Amino acid sequence: MTNGSRPAYLSHHDALEELERRNEKLAKINAALMQRVERSMDYQANAYSMFQTAIGLETQVRARTEELKAALNRLERTNEQLTSARDGAERANRFKTGFFTAVSHDLLQPLHAARLSLSALGEMREDQQHRRLIGQVDHALSTIEELLRTILDISKLESGALRPSFQSVELLDLFRSVLVDIEPIARNKGLALSMRARDVLVTSDPLMLRRILQNLLANAVQYTERGRVLLAARKRGSQLRIDVWDTGPGIAPSEQTKIFEEFHRGAAGLKSHARGFGVGLAIIARMSEALGHRIELCSETGRGTRFSVYVPVVDVAIAFRKTAGNSKYAAARAYGLEGMKIVVIDNDSVVRDAMRALLERWGCEARIFSGLADVEAVLALEPEYRPDIILADYHLDGGDSGLTAVATLRDAKDTQIQAIVITADQSREASEAVAAAGCELLRKPVKPAELRALVTHLIG
Repeated sequence: MTNGSRPAYLSHHDALEELERRNEKLAKINAALMQRVERSMDYQANAYSMFQTAIGLETQVRARTEELKAALNRLERTNEQLTSARDGAERANRFKTGFFTAVSHDLLQPLHAARLSLSALGEMREDQQHRRLIGQVDHALSTIEELLRTILDISKLESGALRPSFQSVELLDLFRSVLVDIEPIARNKGLALSMRARDVLVTSDPLMLRRILQNLLANAVQYTERGRVLLAARKRGSQLRIDVWDTGPGIAPSEQTKIFEEFHRGAAGLKSHARGFGVGLAIIARMSEALGHRIELCSETGRGTRFSVYVPVVDVAIAFRKTAGNSKYAAARAYGLEGMKIVVIDNDSVVRDAMRALLERWGCEARIFSGLADVEAVLALEPEYRPDIILADYHLDGGDSGLTAVATLRDAKDTQIQAIVITADQSREASEAVAAAGCELLRKPVKPAELRALVTHLIG
């Protein structure tokens, strides 16, 4: 044995210990290897599981995608059908509106001529039998006119073509005008018809506001058998409350929420057998909504009803602007329209004849022309002739306009001659054009009393 060297051989005991150490070391290595193998197996199992899960999710996503594509295709087809239906409805609506606009002149023109002729005939005949027949015909014409106007109003409201043109409206003139129309009906029923209002200016569309008041007054007179009907106005802050009172049967509380619905006439209307289709109040509600005017209803069964319309006030207590300096005009106010020089321009021969007969019965000096060429010819032959007022149809032959004829007369006389344009054209463009020309507007068929009241007002 050398220094520090191991012996060349080991004892039996030492050999066993060495083997145990090696065995223990191998066991640890084996355990470590087994752990690695197990972890590797777990990872592979997890990876396989994730792979299977991914395949399942992809299948589900593909199925959902196909379902979504199918749903989108169905939605697209439905949208195409809805678009087609909407386009068809819009075309039908435009056709309907265009049709009523186009035929309104032809529908109302013969009524206009008939009303003028009847009025002239009624003033010439003193026989009671003739007056009774004339009254019946006039009533039938009024019914037809009301139905036609209702059809036109409904068409324009549905299409959105009826839009307000706001301006200042003189309340007293408006009240007097609508009362002139309804007074004969109230008188025949023995009803007291009155008004109570100050001379103020309100902001509204004059034609639509007039239509609202006409319908309210017509309903009040129609359903009131005895007593009175009152048209009044009261200031309420910056608003003016226009009231239509009646002493009729009243409206039950259960009906007050339905009374503005289309085709609803209520118990009073059914009991009275009054004519109509129950659309008057519905049109009033739609027009008031378009104007932004609030409507209020107050009624007590058996005692009467009050309908109110709230309208913005422009000014309070304006001055009465009618002058009395001209003796001829003063005589016209006192005795009618005697001696007034009135020019009538209309391309319809029936209307011209009817208007001539009516104006002559009123004592007017009427000059009747068919168009612009006739007016220019008279101006050339009689340069000194000057009318007091012009009544012109809006649409003349050859595409001419009554406004052009009015402007020609005004330029020739170098003065703003008062003019009334009469038309069945319901469009906003026509109303704006007439207003811009400084003329008054009347819609056909014109009631003779309405025409006379407006002429008297203008020449005053």
